[in-house]
Amino acid sequence: MVQPRVRNLLISVGAAALMTVTGPAFAHPVPAAETSEATASDVAAAGFWSCSLLPGYTFTNTRRTTRCSTSGLRTQYYVQRPSDRLWACTVPSGFVYDSVQSTTRCSISGLRTQYRVRKPRTGLWACTVPPGYTYTATQRTTRCSVTGLRTKYRLRAY
Repeated sequence: MVQPRVRNLLISVGAAALMTVTGPAFAHPVPAAETSEATASDVAAAGFWSCSLLPGYTFTNTRRTTRCSTSGLRTQYYVQRPSDRLWACTVPSGFVYDSVQSTTRCSISGLRTQYRVRKPRTGLWACTVPPGYTYTATQRTTRCSVTGLRTKYRLRAY
């Protein structure tokens, strides 16, 4: 029979080795804003789960939870500040989109459209023409709709 001290030592060494490989079982990631290597884009792209949609944010995922209600399940949204090339469930003000896809991430009840949002600039091919822009060319594409052909526009600021 193994002595209790030797057994405890072996258990401790095994647990330490496992934590070295996998990390602690209940560890939480350190937000980018708290690390010395965080950049402005890291902080802007960081999101969080919210029980409501916030002005100036978009959302990229949904889930059902009891955290947002005292009486049953409610939708919770993973909200983020909009950024160029973000796949989002809405197109935020001041942005356009250049591609779409069907996903279950944007709804708790079936497929919805998700948009790759872009900051408008001259030369960008986009699915919409925002205020302050005109277009210099068009093309027919399936990238702007999940159901068929749509027009894509080459943007030019004016």
